[in-house]
Amino acid sequence: MMYRSYPDLEIMAQQKSLKDLKRSDLFQQKGYIAEEWVEAADGKTFNVYDPATLDKLATIPEMGREDTDKAIKAAHEAFQSYKKTTARQRARWLRKWSDLCLENAEDLALILCLENGKTLTEAKGEVTYAASFLEWFAGEAERTHGETVPVANLNQRILTFKQPLGVAACLAPWNFPIAMITRKCAAALAAGCTTVWKPAGETPLSCLAQAVLAQEAGFPKGTINVITTLNGVSEVGKALCESKLVRKLSFTGSTRVGQLLAAQCSHSLKKLSLELGGNSPFIVFDDAKLETAVEAAILAKFRNSGQTCVTANRVFVQEGIYDKFTQALSEKIKTLKVGPGTEEGVFVGPLTHERAVEKAMNHITGKQHYPNPVIKLIIPS
Repeated sequence: MMYRSYPDLEIMAQQKSLKDLKRSDLFQQKGYIAEEWVEAADGKTFNVYDPATLDKLATIPEMGREDTDKAIKAAHEAFQSYKKTTARQRARWLRKWSDLCLENAEDLALILCLENGKTLTEAKGEVTYAASFLEWFAGEAERTHGETVPVANLNQRILTFKQPLGVAACLAPWNFPIAMITRKCAAALAAGCTTVWKPAGETPLSCLAQAVLAQEAGFPKGTINVITTLNGVSEVGKALCESKLVRKLSFTGSTRVGQLLAAQCSHSLKKLSLELGGNSPFIVFDDAKLETAVEAAILAKFRNSGQTCVTANRVFVQEGIYDKFTQALSEKIKTLKVGPGTEEGVFVGPLTHERAVEKAMNHITGKQHYPNPVIKLIIPS
């Protein structure tokens, strides 16, 4: 099981469930290859849980190398025709997809909230953010052009042409599963590349819902393929890195995994886009406006329950304002409502998985970094 049990913890119920979706077809429990919803080749599955209630949301295919190779092959075959489509046509598909995201924002936000744990308000914001990438790259598709380069010899002319690379692998993180997959694949699709998506095992439902909308928007067969896995991440990742048909890989995640992917991609000289790590500082000087500093600290630390790449993991406060700041921050934190993301007024939802819980507890107990690294509060129940 993905989560250990906490017998002394009172678990609150969600105010909404997947039954509240207006479009039930956005809830998919299979992988997506060559425009077909498929099970894993070996029949293996894994469960996706609601981190707020620990209830099972879905059972998803635990795909491996064989499935990944099929997805790569489907994307490569689709590339032969997709690369010949006009930039205007690709832009139209992307704009249509963006419109569909906004039209189905409530359903997408609910799916995201239930599998990731972030509040509905934050989830709706992420859906809008995701749609904005599709809209942006729709414009970029038609602005992709080469250059004429000045030369010294009048008998020569140098022209540059921009051409799509081929199959692009898009590896999305669990903290922003909808926004990061559109940011990655929209750029590739706009350029004329086909894609293989690998969503995080904790949050695959958001990406699968996006695949439904992309298909509805009109993207041709094989241009989008989705591989789902939780326990076979290293196997799937290695298959994507080692395949000579995959020409580009984009990954958002830890520095350690990014280094591993870069090493595995080096043999085929893939182009890489890596967004790695995050250990952001939050600095408060003596002349800071106290109220502004506290509000900014709350947003910087507690957005998505502190699970963003730009979360303030280190807070530096100048001595002259330290006591006032910590007191004001403590009082503000006491007012934040904690609970399931679908409950009205909740500001802090659950952490997405057990690893995050253990890391947070290690910070609190001083087992990580150094003793007493946090301000401890007594918050009334």
